[in-house]
Amino acid sequence: MNRVSNSRKSTGFSRGRRNLLAAMPVLALAPMSCAVESSPVPVAVRKLHSFRIRSGDVARSVAFYQDVFGAPVQARQGDEVVLRVGDGPHYFSISPAAPGEAPTIAHMGLSVADFDVDAVQEQLRAFGVEPGPGPQSPADRLAVGLTSWVRQRPGGTRELYFADVEGLIYHLSSPMDCGGDGALGDVCNAVEPAPSAGMFQLVDYNHFTNFTANRGRANDFHRRVFGKEFQAYQGPNAPVVGVGDGFQFLMYTGASEEGPPENPALIHHVCFSMREFDVDNILAQLTAYGLRPRPDGAETEPLMHWVSMRMPNRGGFETGTPEVYFSDPDGIFIQVQDPAYCGGGGYLGENCPPLS
Repeated sequence: MNRVSNSRKSTGFSRGRRNLLAAMPVLALAPMSCAVESSPVPVAVRKLHSFRIRSGDVARSVAFYQDVFGAPVQARQGDEVVLRVGDGPHYFSISPAAPGEAPTIAHMGLSVADFDVDAVQEQLRAFGVEPGPGPQSPADRLAVGLTSWVRQRPGGTRELYFADVEGLIYHLSSPMDCGGDGALGDVCNAVEPAPSAGMFQLVDYNHFTNFTANRGRANDFHRRVFGKEFQAYQGPNAPVVGVGDGFQFLMYTGASEEGPPENPALIHHVCFSMREFDVDNILAQLTAYGLRPRPDGAETEPLMHWVSMRMPNRGGFETGTPEVYFSDPDGIFIQVQDPAYCGGGGYLGENCPPLS
């Protein structure tokens, strides 16, 4: 993965630090207690399903993503616009950033087999994630570490969220969730076609990469909660957690700091798989649309594109596995890859060992 630094930083909160100090013994004792008692049942995650962008200008962002991906509006929830990914029902949504909040990816969404809000929330308790009220503001992520909460959408959907110890927020939902109405959020009867087919046709999600204070802790926690295994390695200390279909994954990278985190973890970027992946053609189309190539060593600004060549020392091809990125109007990082990309070796990143 590209390790471009992101200048957007968040600040922790003392209340969240107290909560996490209290919760740390749960994490520390979890493996021991599992050895004595029966192991908790992991949440039956199926696929990556959604994410939410908090934007400085929703209309501008919607227009950008429709131009680039030809994504129809699948649903609307108040001032939040839901855009379809590929053939759906998976999606991403764009909502206004709160006053004083920097634009960001607010959460990741995963679908769960036989999804039931109350049953999954109870499963999370077995991993030390207790029900709570949820964040009172978007900046309050550390304060809700190791808690889950339920939000009621106007259309009758109960949405389940939880935060890990570093404040990474997940939305768990039915595989049929389309961001619409109904008990499962699966009623989307007023789809609005995009103005054009877009430059690139999306197939699905590929991965989320997250920057953490303790990558080992993050990998261990999410492997246990989701019952998943490492799918590939992008360096000796950079495994990727397979989500289950052999292609999608979650990556947790960063330092190995001990103790409670001082700042929330960051969802650095999302990656989509797209049809007709060709590096030169992608860059040419982005340039023609108005994005600028990012100069080597420069800070990433909104509406730039760049390629990171992942070399053998990071699990890539002998001449490099090209990984293609661009930044949206808010400076949010997006990656696109071939549908065969699994985070492994080979020119397309398609070589991953079979999961044991």
